[in-house]
Amino acid sequence: MSPEKWIFLVALVASVPLARASTWTAAEAKNHIGEHASVCGKVAGEHMATSSRGTPTFINLDAAYPNQIFTILIWGDDRPNVGQLPQEGTKVCATGEIRDYHGVPEIVVRSKSQLSQ
Repeated sequence: MSPEKWIFLVALVASVPLARASTWTAAEAKNHIGEHASVCGKVAGEHMATSSRGTPTFINLDAAYPNQIFTILIWGDDRPNVGQLPQEGTKVCATGEIRDYHGVPEIVVRSKSQLSQ
């Protein structure tokens, strides 16, 4: 490849904006199942199911269980990778694939890079 073509190709690639995940509210997430996105809301409650297989932690946004609007799920094995969990009443965003679990949208968080406040 000639130097001119190489420079053109590099300039073309550099000018393409990087794709960013869409951002939705907890209430909007149900309309975006299967998408990779960020979902933001206010922490309404948290529960670690210590007697359940996998020791999941559920962080519910905008409404507490059993009326949760959206859930952030963190498996017990991933807790060390996630670090400090957001406190009740704070705003948090989770980024990942939005999935449906029994009619409630959720994102499984495996590392702290998936959470932002």
